[in-house]
Amino acid sequence: MPTGFVQTYRAFAYNNAWANYRLLTACKNLSQEDFAAERTGFFPSLQRTLNHVYVLDLLYVDALEGGWLGPRAWENEVPCRTVAELKRAQAIVDKRLIAICDGLTPELLNEIVRVNRDTSVQTEQCDRLLMHLFQHQIHHRGQAHAMLSGTAIKPPQLDEFFSAGEAPLRAAEFASLGWTEDTVWRS
Repeated sequence: MPTGFVQTYRAFAYNNAWANYRLLTACKNLSQEDFAAERTGFFPSLQRTLNHVYVLDLLYVDALEGGWLGPRAWENEVPCRTVAELKRAQAIVDKRLIAICDGLTPELLNEIVRVNRDTSVQTEQCDRLLMHLFQHQIHHRGQAHAMLSGTAIKPPQLDEFFSAGEAPLRAAEFASLGWTEDTVWRS
């Protein structure tokens, strides 16, 4: 696998953490009632949707680290009742995913990852599992973004990670996350 793919997965990991940061920062302006309120979506609230993202991140990041967490990841479908709890927990798992992607090599992208599914073991090539994970996150963040549109809080822009026009705001947010542009784009 070409070395350029390693940088692509790294960028996806940083973009994922940044998008979670932006979305959860916007959600912190909601009341607890608005955060948990029933809304139209696959998971019927912002709270449940964003907790689902977190729970599945736990499952897949653990598997990528060689762990065996499996279904215990979703024993509690809403482990974080408040936005503040979720933002802290999501930031921790996002850092774990970044560490995994920072350590990738073309050879590691081809390795098989085992995911504990309780009654079976899912085996997936690392690059494919990462693609699935990033797609899952984007899919459900999009649903949460739409739900946020139905509140008094303006949904944040989530697709300007690569845009030069957003550079000053992005630089400030990256600094809050402990990064710089060089951190994300180093080769």
